[in-house]
Amino acid sequence: MTSTHRAIRGRLVWFEDDPASVGDAAVRDIPDGLVLVADGRITAVGAWDELGRSLDPATPVDEHSGCLVMPGLIDTHIHYPQVQVIASYGAQLLDWLNRYTFVEEQKFADPSHAATHARFFLDELMRNGTTTAVVYCTVHPQSVDAFFAEAQSRRLRMLAGKVLMDRNAPAALTDTPETGYRDSKALIERWHGRDRLGYVVTPRFAITCSDAQLEAAGTLLREHPTCWMQTHLSENRDEIATTLGLFPWARDYTDVYDRFGLLGPRSLFGHCIHLSEREMARLSESGSIAALCPTSNLFIGSGLFDLARLRDPRRPVRVGLATDVGGGTSYSMLETAAEAYKVLQLQGQNLPALQGFYMKTLGNARALGLDHSIGRLAPGLEADLVVLDPEATPAMAHRMATIPGDLAETLFVLMTLGDDRAVRATYILGEPVQARD
Repeated sequence: MTSTHRAIRGRLVWFEDDPASVGDAAVRDIPDGLVLVADGRITAVGAWDELGRSLDPATPVDEHSGCLVMPGLIDTHIHYPQVQVIASYGAQLLDWLNRYTFVEEQKFADPSHAATHARFFLDELMRNGTTTAVVYCTVHPQSVDAFFAEAQSRRLRMLAGKVLMDRNAPAALTDTPETGYRDSKALIERWHGRDRLGYVVTPRFAITCSDAQLEAAGTLLREHPTCWMQTHLSENRDEIATTLGLFPWARDYTDVYDRFGLLGPRSLFGHCIHLSEREMARLSESGSIAALCPTSNLFIGSGLFDLARLRDPRRPVRVGLATDVGGGTSYSMLETAAEAYKVLQLQGQNLPALQGFYMKTLGNARALGLDHSIGRLAPGLEADLVVLDPEATPAMAHRMATIPGDLAETLFVLMTLGDDRAVRATYILGEPVQARD
């Protein structure tokens, strides 16, 4: 990597802890600040008055007056093969998979098709300020190779994996426990830990995985403990009933994954809407992560995520925030947080703006065990940043005129009215990859 020096000026905002636990003390806010970057990492963070005086005149300064400079946004559950499935009309989960998703995913057997969609997908993430994501590929190893090759060429920190499914799907989308294990192992050896890439063992969900397939997934995790695991859990009531019919020995849906060693602090479970007390206790005990996917849950009609129940201090479950494109209807983590706010409002709960922004930065970094690398503005961390304009649209500017300077209100405007238009710039390792006048 070539030596790169850059200074980024704006209102610096980041989190050092969870505001749900420690309140406003969790947030850092420097109204006129400077982030210094060299060789892709942050070297200094502070006020312009302090750092600007000693700045080398040769260092380029990116001026973002009136904007917030924050750590890049993080998405904990998203499907890159579904970029042309998004906005598919009128179906709930199992019908939606068969009618739309499985049809589209068969096309990813073609490496050129996979590469084209990987480029589009990552362009969209950059445009929306998402610098790290946990990504589902298809059953085809070439879909993973295409995704990782594109992510590597952009120097991105991305996590992804080949879907494992050996039943209840079209023949063109199924593997076997043996081929799924072998292909996944080869992909791990090829990509995991290479540059900024990480592998995620990915049994799609229990309905499409036999006992042997889930056992193979558990074996992969035991053999490669630094990998992650992702799957779906308790998204839809018909899904739950079907799962229990396929695994009659299971006490509940979570027990299926537990039996095969798939729970743990590096395991992400998408949705987690209809959980029993026993399931939440087991997720809590194992340190597993529930991914809140509000736009998808609303669009497919799955149900409402109950954050208060999962945060019960007697058995708290770790929670991440995610778009779940293409069941989800937006690549924007800003819009995703807005829908999470509405989902909670319907249940007499709330999502303050500080909590929403913590979840999609440091909170999601902590969920992934990556807070030593991303999620904050601090010396030594990787310089993945997003610049957000709270006056990006006329409606936002009109609202902002009534709340000059108030951080919580500014973040709430971004969270409820913001979308990709609010992303002034996205930086990867200190280099702008997306900029808007």
